[in-house]
Amino acid sequence: MAEPKQESLNKMWKFVRGFAEKSGTTMHPNPAVTEAVVNGLAMHVDELGKPLCPCNFYKDKKAEANLRRWICACDEMQIYKYCHCLLFVREDGMPITEYLPEGHEGREVYGVITDPTPDKGRALKHKAVPSPSAPGESSSVPTSEPPDHHSDGITDSGAGSHSAS
Repeated sequence: MAEPKQESLNKMWKFVRGFAEKSGTTMHPNPAVTEAVVNGLAMHVDELGKPLCPCNFYKDKKAEANLRRWICACDEMQIYKYCHCLLFVREDGMPITEYLPEGHEGREVYGVITDPTPDKGRALKHKAVPSPSAPGESSSVPTSEPPDHHSDGITDSGAGSHSAS
């Protein structure tokens, strides 16, 4: 597999550090997870000119890059503060799922994981799908026990694992 250009890597590391601070998240505590995602983003910058999420499969990467929804920071991160790549997470390495709509795979896999910094991030929260729960209820939802979570981002249930493409 080809390596990304150093210039693209530097650009993506700068973006990731800045966005983590701005959004009130941290980079995954396992450096291998963070490095793999940043390398994938940098490779897509080299290939497509845009940091397309490396954790999804695409029939047509160029067409998908033009749609914007999976350009890092993706729509899910901007709306729900949920990063399925596990790049932007809480300090304990868990993704924030409390804002996700019922039935979203992130909630199905991890349960409700609360946001420790609700005053940061979610620049596009006005685009969120309304939750069936009462207004204001999500902030008081307790964190459920997540499935056994390995340092490589794979859960014992096998769900939530993503491969770069």
